Amino acid sequence: MGEPVKADAVSAWYGKRLAIRDVTMSIEPNKVTAIIGPSGCGKSTFLRSINRMHEVIPGARVGGDIWVGTENVYGDGVDPVKIRAHIGMVFQRPNPFPTMSIYDNVAAGPRLSGSIKKRAQLDALVEESLRQSALWDEVKDRLKDPATGLSGGQQQRLCIARALAMKPGVILLDEPSSALDPIASFKIEELLNDLKGEYTVVIVTHNMQQAARIADFTAFMLAGSDFVGELVEKDATGQIFSNPRDKRTEDYISGRFG
Repeated sequence: MGEPVKADAVSAWYGKRLAIRDVTMSIEPNKVTAIIGPSGCGKSTFLRSINRMHEVIPGARVGGDIWVGTENVYGDGVDPVKIRAHIGMVFQRPNPFPTMSIYDNVAAGPRLSGSIKKRAQLDALVEESLRQSALWDEVKDRLKDPATGLSGGQQQRLCIARALAMKPGVILLDEPSSALDPIASFKIEELLNDLKGEYTVVIVTHNMQQAARIADFTAFMLAGSDFVGELVEKDATGQIFSNPRDKRTEDYISGRFG
């Protein structure tokens, strides 16, 4: 089942530059939460902070606490590699491992972690992950083919399957359909709606119509005059789009800026 996420006074830096300030937010389990806001407001920075991907960038760091389930991912002695394995991440552009087959892309994580030793178990996990990502019927007869032979939309669903193979409690997606055509984007949206039955889903999107269609909750972030991103408000999606509490949210959604 999906795990709850709680961010408590999270700030993030790139070297000396503060990118986001004091973001406090609860993310409900087994729901889709969308993060919206104009470019440069820190949406992706916050997303990458959840699974400690932000600190992979040289000089980058995070302050504050983020709880996933009962674990503080920034607690003393926590292994960031294990955190990244437990919290799946899907990026804006599909990034299958180019030298690997479709099968090996999905199997790579479990093989590397040593969580599965027997081939039959690995076969079952690959099939399960591809079914969950709505890709199995399209690729089941060519699992040994290069992953790069898939279409862009199929590659993105393969990347989702690769994340699911690690049995994450949370799946993070950074504009996963922005590089895809409308039909492929719709398939991703349908997929995320299905996945929230088993996972907590957090998606950064520039597409407000997409957020309105698929998100149970929506968070709006904005950078102030000092170019530091902050959380303006988070609420049920219907509330955010019909009756937000903050006028800045209303101005953004109505197209007055951004």
